[in-house]
Amino acid sequence: MSLMAVATPALEQRLEQHRSELTGYCYRMLGSPFEAEDAVQETFLRAWRGFDRFEGRAAFRSWLYRIATNVCLDMLNGRNRRARPMDFGPAAEPVESSLNSLPEVTWIEPIPTSMVSAESDPAELAVQRDTIRLAFVAALQHLPARQRAVLILCEVLRWKASEVAELLDTSVASVNSALQRARATIDEHEIAATDAVAPMDAEQRELLARYVDAFQRYDVAALTSVIREDASQSMPPFDLWLSGREDILTWFFGPGIGCAGSRLIPVEMANGTVAFGQYKPSESGSGYEPWALQVVEFKDGRVAEFTFFLSTERLFPLFGLPPRLEP
Repeated sequence: MSLMAVATPALEQRLEQHRSELTGYCYRMLGSPFEAEDAVQETFLRAWRGFDRFEGRAAFRSWLYRIATNVCLDMLNGRNRRARPMDFGPAAEPVESSLNSLPEVTWIEPIPTSMVSAESDPAELAVQRDTIRLAFVAALQHLPARQRAVLILCEVLRWKASEVAELLDTSVASVNSALQRARATIDEHEIAATDAVAPMDAEQRELLARYVDAFQRYDVAALTSVIREDASQSMPPFDLWLSGREDILTWFFGPGIGCAGSRLIPVEMANGTVAFGQYKPSESGSGYEPWALQVVEFKDGRVAEFTFFLSTERLFPLFGLPPRLEP
């Protein structure tokens, strides 16, 4: 029997009011939208089971975050961290022999931005989107689980150290110490700044139209004009990543030439930036088959980073993409 089948309507409504923000918190902790959904559902289940013991001694929201933190810590116990290809070594040569597939469970997975933020304040929305960027979420995974929770609660959600100490049953001094160590680790990863993409203005729409046109025509000159010289590219579940426009285009027109003639279908934002479902021409000669969820980040009017997530069976349904495109 599902939780919502047994929860009272009033409690269900109270829980649902916090779903988006808890999903964002759990996603930053776990690095997977599917695990984040599971964690939130387990949080709601534990809240329902323990609601008769909740006497209002803490705010309802704080109580839910305490439960969600414990759920995430349980899920992270003894598990290898999720990562991006950049975490496994330097950029590789743009040749097919550089491709090495690693188990899918090791990878950071993208999430629809709408799942993690219901904010309406533009400044707060910008913070929420920036802190689900792939590079930031990947950097978080380098932190021990409790340090990760401290950093997210203090830096992203802006809780006071005293509030975090109460949630984690520890001292303010311990929280401040954990926060200092976590900040130092994050700073070591030198997360590159990329441009915000919302709200979409005419210049932004024109840029995206240029990118889509260049990619779909697979035009080397047009692609050169929209990709930064220092851009990077990765393709989970392969550990290969490329650094620099020259190597990216060498890949596009070498081992990646099968992407020529692809179609891009825009989807809602992923990880605070734009995303597309990429469909390659079918080998049957009719229609297009799913190939990748592209998450594309921009800086100064050009593409700064491509991430091609190849696990389309998992990700396309999450982003509402069809299983194939007809001619």
